[in-house]
Amino acid sequence: MAAPVPQFSELIAATTTSAVHLEMRDTYTPDDPGYLAWLAGTPVTALLRSPEPRAWHALVREHVARGVLIRRARIVSEPLADFTRFEYEMTGQLNIDAGEQVRWLPRRRASDLCLPGNDFWVLDDRLVRFGHFAGDGTFTGHEMSDDPAVVRLCATAFEAVWERATDHGQYRPAA
Repeated sequence: MAAPVPQFSELIAATTTSAVHLEMRDTYTPDDPGYLAWLAGTPVTALLRSPEPRAWHALVREHVARGVLIRRARIVSEPLADFTRFEYEMTGQLNIDAGEQVRWLPRRRASDLCLPGNDFWVLDDRLVRFGHFAGDGTFTGHEMSDDPAVVRLCATAFEAVWERATDHGQYRPAA
């Protein structure tokens, strides 16, 4: 049996220099209350006052303030899926305002990149936390690896995407 995967808050607390996250799905957590509220017309500004986004914002600010560089890259299909549009609208006031750097890469520009099969976080270039999802985007679990070859594969993949991707402030999704 695999060891339980620590909460992200524990992992980031032990991180000293960098945390990078690669997202490659168009839909996540389809039953997310914030997403469903957004679909029903609730403005992003109202959603950002709810506990989950506030907790994420505080967590990121805390660790960026102590010197951890947090970067997120998203590979996305265009036109954007509803969930990805939701993320795009939230990113400036949630992720960027907290201190994350975020870039976007249209999927058509990623065809020649070698990418792992799952989303992941790489922490301090020493540890990978994979996220697993069902076909509809429902979260199914995490998996950890400290295998140097796996860490190197993920770190290299992230940097290839990052280099090619567009900064959130300049990215305009294709219609």
